[in-house]
Amino acid sequence: MNGHEMSALCDFLECEIVPRYEAFDAAHRCDHAHAVMSKSLELSAYYPEVNRAMLLTAAAYHDLGLCEGREHHHEVSARIIRADERLRRWFTTDQINIIADAAEDHRASSGHAPRTIYGRLVAESDRLIDGATIIRRTIQYGFKHYPHLNKEQHYRRFLDHMSEKYAEGGYLRLWIPESDNARRLARFRQLLRKPEQLRAAFDATYDELTTQSLD
Repeated sequence: MNGHEMSALCDFLECEIVPRYEAFDAAHRCDHAHAVMSKSLELSAYYPEVNRAMLLTAAAYHDLGLCEGREHHHEVSARIIRADERLRRWFTTDQINIIADAAEDHRASSGHAPRTIYGRLVAESDRLIDGATIIRRTIQYGFKHYPHLNKEQHYRRFLDHMSEKYAEGGYLRLWIPESDNARRLARFRQLLRKPEQLRAAFDATYDELTTQSLD
């Protein structure tokens, strides 16, 4: 792909694909799409065989399936990619299938490892392990999907999610050794082992988000 074609693809993704994230919950808006796109490209520097146009497209589309809910959004994202005839301007059918597989494989709770390096790069970039961001996104998700819960109920749901996904033995898996996610996850797990500090961090973020919603 020459520079002109890559520029046209980037314009397409920015104008037609990324804005669709504004219809999703606060944890999956345009900033999330951009973060995954940027991190994917950054990590791809360790893998010179990767087609950056394909990777960028997989990252841009990876969460579009949220338009039909969260449970099967990864599968819906793959279906959206395969159905988008506009992508044939830049990619072959085989390339589009690889892009779709990468989007489908990104989900942390997936029962299988990503099938290609594209899936591993997008999955790793989607992790974006930062304690403050994880806490905020988990609370925001709770507000959107469980608005009937009170604060203590939100906290119990939050603890369950932390245990299931991020604690030792959780379902989160990392795929790219060059990423700094392993170090970040180890640091976050230290917080998870300190109940008083974890509760204080939850309370501060919960109260901040509640105040913002009232403004």
